[in-house]
Amino acid sequence: MFNLARGSRQLASAFKSGATPIRQAAVQQQRRNLSIHEYRSAQLLDSYGIGVPKGDVAHNAKEAEQVASSIAGDDMVIKAQVLAGGRGKGHFDNGFKGGVRIVYSPREASILADQMIGHKLITKQTGERGRICNSVYIVERKFARREFYLAVLMDRASQGPVIVASSQGGMDIETVAKETPEAIITTKVDIHKGVTDEMAQDIASKLGFSEQCVPQAKDTIQKLYKVFMEKDATQIEINPLSETSDHQVLCMDAKLNFDDNADFRQEKIFEWRDTSQEDADEVKAAKSGLNFIKLDGDIGCLVNGAGLAMATMDIIKLNGGTPANFLDVGGGATPEAIKEAFDLITSDPKVSAIFVNIFGGIVRCDDIAKGLVNVVDQMNLRLPVVARLQGTNVEAAQKVINESGLKIFSIDDLQAAAEKSVQFSKVVKMARDIDVGVEFTLGI
Repeated sequence: MFNLARGSRQLASAFKSGATPIRQAAVQQQRRNLSIHEYRSAQLLDSYGIGVPKGDVAHNAKEAEQVASSIAGDDMVIKAQVLAGGRGKGHFDNGFKGGVRIVYSPREASILADQMIGHKLITKQTGERGRICNSVYIVERKFARREFYLAVLMDRASQGPVIVASSQGGMDIETVAKETPEAIITTKVDIHKGVTDEMAQDIASKLGFSEQCVPQAKDTIQKLYKVFMEKDATQIEINPLSETSDHQVLCMDAKLNFDDNADFRQEKIFEWRDTSQEDADEVKAAKSGLNFIKLDGDIGCLVNGAGLAMATMDIIKLNGGTPANFLDVGGGATPEAIKEAFDLITSDPKVSAIFVNIFGGIVRCDDIAKGLVNVVDQMNLRLPVVARLQGTNVEAAQKVINESGLKIFSIDDLQAAAEKSVQFSKVVKMARDIDVGVEFTLGI
């Protein structure tokens, strides 16, 4: 996916590979842009008069046979509906290989659907956990004379929409950008004028559509931009956009993302959200107004503010630890939010220590401390908790924590707090390895 606008989800994920993008993170905000399945994207594009292969979705083997029977001819493609790239090269948890397969009969479509539906597809994007396949998309197989790449998206640099196109479609666009950047055409769009006839025709001609297909390609480009604007999309990616052997311009595969801030305007589209494709904890957190992303470490983080959250993760890494999550409780670190955050953090069995790093501005530090003490007490939490609270009424907050008698360690200095969190985590992990209990005292 060619993504010019990156949110803190991508930045947080960078910690899995050891990156520490603290400066970039300070100016980023968490963004969760709705992704929809390919068959939904095709339905939406078709409603705008944009060419897509004929086909339909099936949720079981019987439906798959019925859909395949309704398609003229015996040359079809069946695609696992999983929100991840690399489906064709992926494999299922039952050993079946390939999330995109060619089929030649309704019976074969039924057999392959049975192998896909209800199983997890594992690709280079999903990791070993994979993602569940609940449906398949069966379409007529079209043969392309030429394949192109085209995307409409928002560009931070120009602060407006751009059309990114390439004559090298059907390939990983990041690879094209790296190896042959001259093959990519980027066209800025004046949001007040939109995509003019001249602009669309110029893009179609530069891509290399045959003369007889340029008018249809021009029309497709303009309609894709119309979808982008009218549906509050953040990205429309067509790869490949094909000129077929019978001289049709078709969107053979589509990935559409939409701005979550526009859900009140796009109720129909947001009804298409498939939460089975998302991490269950992240879905639960979003319902509570928390920004939560699970990572692979063992130190749970509870922070308010995306910038401070990223800085907290950075300093944990610098001290030899690994964060277990990105968790931003937002501006109001209320007792309810803290309770929900602790539930999410402690649901991960790998967590061996918790680092609370909150700036008390909108909410006073002593109120945060009371909420923290109550949560730890109610949960009978045995994990060590390091609390660094700064801001309004911080002295009163420290008194509340220190007099609680719980395993909450109040430390002012950020470096010292991070260092202690890493130390505690290592001790707990060692104790778990040899199956012994460990007790922490306040004399640190």
